[in-house]
Amino acid sequence: MVQLQSCGAEAQRDILLDALLQATSCKAIFDRSDGAARKREGLSPSSGAVRGSEPAELVGVHEHGLRFQVDVRRGHKTGFYIDQRDNRRLAQDLAARLARERGVAPRVLNCFCYTGAFSLAARRGGGGETWSIDASGDALSVARAQWETNGFPAPSAHWQEGDVFEALRSLRTAGGTFDLIVLDPPKFAASHRHVERAARAYKDINLNALRLLRPGGYLLTFSCSGAIDVDLFQKIVAGAVIDAGVDCQLLGRLSAGEDHPMAMVHPEGEYLKGLLLRHM
Repeated sequence: MVQLQSCGAEAQRDILLDALLQATSCKAIFDRSDGAARKREGLSPSSGAVRGSEPAELVGVHEHGLRFQVDVRRGHKTGFYIDQRDNRRLAQDLAARLARERGVAPRVLNCFCYTGAFSLAARRGGGGETWSIDASGDALSVARAQWETNGFPAPSAHWQEGDVFEALRSLRTAGGTFDLIVLDPPKFAASHRHVERAARAYKDINLNALRLLRPGGYLLTFSCSGAIDVDLFQKIVAGAVIDAGVDCQLLGRLSAGEDHPMAMVHPEGEYLKGLLLRHM
């Protein structure tokens, strides 16, 4: 899978495609250069097989002992959020830790779950009842199928199609609580013009998630907005902690894996940032 979203990359298209085949020994490359960034660069959208044959409807991949099905034609970005691989492993480890410490399977909430990768990771680590929320019914259908493909019991999973902001409030009203919560929303700030609005949205979801988090539980919260730097994101979440009236520790800052390096002269490349919090 490739996405060439800038004039600079587009000018080197053939060189890059041939180099990828040589470096990876892949048999085919599918182009998903259909994002809004291309339009801003004055480029037309491009989508389709550019080397080799057309891919299957769903392409099977493996990650940390789990099997996933990726829709490379219509899925978000390239069909699967590879940059969250290490953080999904962390969620798996945290679920295992909670299960050991408490002697019962932790209750998991995964917001903006897409095709359920964090949900499956937590379940593999020892998670129990799992709530997964996303606005896309099609994504949830894939998530449900992957849950069953990996041999997890269907009754332990709840798949909710809807607005996460409203769902978090409904869960609070119903008195729900969770041991492990993941907030991995889409980009709230497309540019610096949207930072203020995005900050309110990030604070809203973190505030309501923190009020659902049980003492001793973990919150993994993320932003993929390049216009929101890590210091601002931490301040936003700190404000949510204060307003939620909970006592939290910051255990670590999270980022994309080492195969997503950032150029030192391009700090905006640190688009994915996250925080690991524990409710004391």
